[in-house]
Amino acid sequence: MLKNRFLILIGVICLMAFVSCNKHSQILKSTDNEYKYNSAMYYYGQKDYNRALQLFDVLQSAYRGKPQGEEIAYCTAECYYNMKDYNIASHYYKRYVVNYPFAKNAESAVFRSACCYYLESPSIELDQEDTYTAIKEFQSFIELYPQSIYVDSANKLIDTLKYKIVEKDFNVCMLYYKMEEFQAAITSFERFIKENPTTIHREEIINYMVLTYARYAEKSVLEKQRERYELALEKYNTLTYMYPDSKYIAELEPTIEKIKTELSNIKTK
Repeated sequence: MLKNRFLILIGVICLMAFVSCNKHSQILKSTDNEYKYNSAMYYYGQKDYNRALQLFDVLQSAYRGKPQGEEIAYCTAECYYNMKDYNIASHYYKRYVVNYPFAKNAESAVFRSACCYYLESPSIELDQEDTYTAIKEFQSFIELYPQSIYVDSANKLIDTLKYKIVEKDFNVCMLYYKMEEFQAAITSFERFIKENPTTIHREEIINYMVLTYARYAEKSVLEKQRERYELALEKYNTLTYMYPDSKYIAELEPTIEKIKTELSNIKTK
């Protein structure tokens, strides 16, 4: 009995799907553009973006230069956006703004185009080209529409994107350290602090600079050891001055004792 009901249900679903597909095919073949347009907007409202796009595509030339043409252009971009095809969505948003720069949805289209780059921004271990592009797009949006209701959101998204770039740069610094590329690590640490003076990683970086100079000195020729050990002590003093309660101070004590011993031995040579 249950099996029969299940088979009947499957049959009904298949029949409905067939009828739906047949109806859509008839709409596509229709020569009534108004009927097609209304059907497209119905599909769009029902979030049936694939079918809406098929109709928008065939209607673009018929409604070019008319109010419906503007609506079709914007909804096309929205369809791709909602389908998470952000590269294509951004293309259509930009095209919409070029063709309808003073339209009611122009502001939204510029913002949504920037959002596309934001949503395409990859994880921090990957190339951040889309991240930089997204920042530029949001900044351009703010310049174009400084009074927009989207400005606060744009600024918050810029902050999120910048944080991602900072984290990537920090990871690069740490990679040099872990690979024992000490000169590259020191250069990267110094540049990172200069470019990000308020970074949450400042205390941690100073700690690693102490360790980097200490390990660099160990692997250096005798003529360079003293200078690099002294630079390690200098960074340690900076750490204790700026962060007197830092957890790294206690952790660095064995390293600092070793540095002082090595400096004492160098002076007696």
